[in-house]
Amino acid sequence: MSRAAGWRGGPGFTAAKYACGLMAMYAPFFGLKQKPFSIAPDPRYLFMSERHREALAHLLYGVQGGGGFVLLTGEIGAGKTTVCRCFLEQIPARCNVAYIFNPKLSALELLITVCHEFGIRFPALTAAGTAPGVKDYVDGLNEYLLRTHAVGQNNVLIIDEAQNLSSDVLEQLRLLTNLETSERKLLQIVLIGQPELRTMLARPELEQLAQRVIARYHLDALSQKETAQYIAHRLAVAGLKGALPFDGGALARIHQLTRGIPRRINLLCDRSLLGAYATGKSRVDRGIVDKAAREVFGPHDSHGEPARASAPRWWPLAAVGGVLVGAAAMAAVQWGGRGKPATAPAAAAAGIVSAPHARAAVPATIVPALPAAASTAAAASRVRSIDELDALLARASHDEHDALRTLAPEWRLLLLEGDPCALAAEQDVRCFRAHGGVALLRLLARPSVLALRDAQDRPVYAVVSGLGHDEATLVVGKAPVQVPLSLLTTLWRGDFTTFWRVPGGYSVPLAMGSHGALVDAVGAQLAARQGVAPPPPDHPFDATLRARVAAFQQAEGLTPDGVAGPTTLMQINRASGVSEPWLAGMAPANVAAAAQKR
Repeated sequence: MSRAAGWRGGPGFTAAKYACGLMAMYAPFFGLKQKPFSIAPDPRYLFMSERHREALAHLLYGVQGGGGFVLLTGEIGAGKTTVCRCFLEQIPARCNVAYIFNPKLSALELLITVCHEFGIRFPALTAAGTAPGVKDYVDGLNEYLLRTHAVGQNNVLIIDEAQNLSSDVLEQLRLLTNLETSERKLLQIVLIGQPELRTMLARPELEQLAQRVIARYHLDALSQKETAQYIAHRLAVAGLKGALPFDGGALARIHQLTRGIPRRINLLCDRSLLGAYATGKSRVDRGIVDKAAREVFGPHDSHGEPARASAPRWWPLAAVGGVLVGAAAMAAVQWGGRGKPATAPAAAAAGIVSAPHARAAVPATIVPALPAAASTAAAASRVRSIDELDALLARASHDEHDALRTLAPEWRLLLLEGDPCALAAEQDVRCFRAHGGVALLRLLARPSVLALRDAQDRPVYAVVSGLGHDEATLVVGKAPVQVPLSLLTTLWRGDFTTFWRVPGGYSVPLAMGSHGALVDAVGAQLAARQGVAPPPPDHPFDATLRARVAAFQQAEGLTPDGVAGPTTLMQINRASGVSEPWLAGMAPANVAAAAQKR
C-alpha cells in the first residue's frame, strides 16, 4: 500500500492501525525526533505568549494580595492549564497549595476535598458519634490556616473548571474567605474556568463574592503571528533544524480554522503533517490543511469551513478581566441633555433625568422600531441549527449603519442618510463600541448591534433585543428570532455597538482632581447608594470618592480602578433606575416596577 492510499479524507485515512503506523513514521520524515503536536501537557513544549505572561502576572499578583479571589478565564484549549502549571512552579516555597480539578461537588464534598488536599485529617466519627459535618470541616480548616499562618506560611486553593461550581458551593467558598486574622485573610482562592464563569459571578446573588475578586484576567486566543510562532516553537523543540514544513498559506489557514486556540492548533497541525507524509510532500499547503480539518473537526461545507456545530468559526473573546470600565471606549449614562446638566446633587441622587432637548420623537416611517419587549419572547421564532442561523443571517444587512438606524427609535434619534454615529453625536448621543462578548452585553443590558459572520465569513449585522440565560433574541428585518447562545457564539466574535446619551459636563473619564457638576452628581449618586452624606457642591474628585467609585465597580463586576469612565457611568445610571432602553426582561427592578404602574 502506498502512503497516499489512506489520504483521501475517507475511512482508509482514519483506520486506526494505518493511522498509527503513519504517525509513528512521519516525525523522522520531517527531520523530527518526536511528534511535536501532542495535546498531552509537556513542559518541554511550553510556549508563553504575551497574553499568557500577562495572565501569569495577574495570578502571581493576586496571590500576594492577602486573600480573596483571583479569577482566570479563557476558552477551551486557550492555555489556562499551561498558565496554571507555570503559576504552580513560581509559587513561593512557604506557600501550601490545594488543587481541585473536579469541582462538581456539594459544599460538604468540597470541604472534605480541600481538607484532604491540605493534609488535614479528621476522625471517622466526632465525639458525638456522628460523621463530621460542614462546621467540623470549617473549624478544622480554620485551625490549620491559623497554625500555618503563625509560622509564616500562606495557603492557596486552586479550583480548575470552576464554571461547573454550583451557587451553593460558590457561597461556601466565599464564606471560607471570612477566615482571617486582624491583619489579613488566611486563604487565597484561585478560580480557573471558561468564560461562563464571569457570567456566573455577575449574578446578583453572587455579588458579595464578586466584590472579593482582587485580580481577574481573560486569556484570549493567539493572534495569527503568535500562531505561527507557536507552531515554529513546537517544531524546534521536537528537533526541526531546517525550514518550517508549513508554507505561508497553510499557516494562515491553520490560524483561521483554529482561531488561535492552542489545543486546536495541535490537533490540526498533527493531522496536517500526517497528511503531507501520506502524500509524500515535504511541505504542508492549504489544501492539506483543509483535508486535515475534515478529519479533525468534521465535515466541511462548500467553503472549506469545519462543521460549525462542533468546531466554531470563532470563539468569543471577552474583555480582559473586567476592563469594562472603558479605558479608551466612550460611553456614558442619561444624566440629562448636554445643555441641561444636573445642577444639584440631590437631583442626581434621585435619578432625575431631563428629556433629550433636541428631538422628542422620531416618525415611525423613518426606520422600523424594535419589537415590544413584552411580546418579543412570545412572538419570536426559534433557530435550532447552525444552518437555520446561516439562513437567517443571509437576510441580515451587510451595512452596520442600517442596523444602527434600527436602534434609533429606542433612543428618540432621527438618523437619516449618513454616518449614524456622527448624526447621533449632533443629538448628544454617542456610539459605544465594545469587544466584550456575552458578559459585557449582559452587564450593560441594552439593545445593541452585533457584528456577526455569515456562511461566507463576511460581516453582517443584527440587533439583539433580548438576552436570556441560554439564548438571545435577534431582530433581522422586523422579525424577532430566538437563537441559542451556543450557536450564536460560533458566528460572533464578541463585537457590538450601542448608543449612550452624553451626560452634562462629560468629556473624559472622571478621576482624581476632576471637578464640576458631573462630579457632584456622581458623588451624590454613590453616597445615596451607600447610605452616607453626599459631598458638598463643587467638591473635587478626591480619595473618598475614588474609594466609593471603586467599591461600586467591584460590586458591578468592573475593574475597581476608581475611575468613573463610560461603563461605570452606565452602571450608576442602571442602579439609580434611570429610564433607558433595556434588553427585553433585563430592566432593573425599580424601572420595571415603574413601567408596570404606568
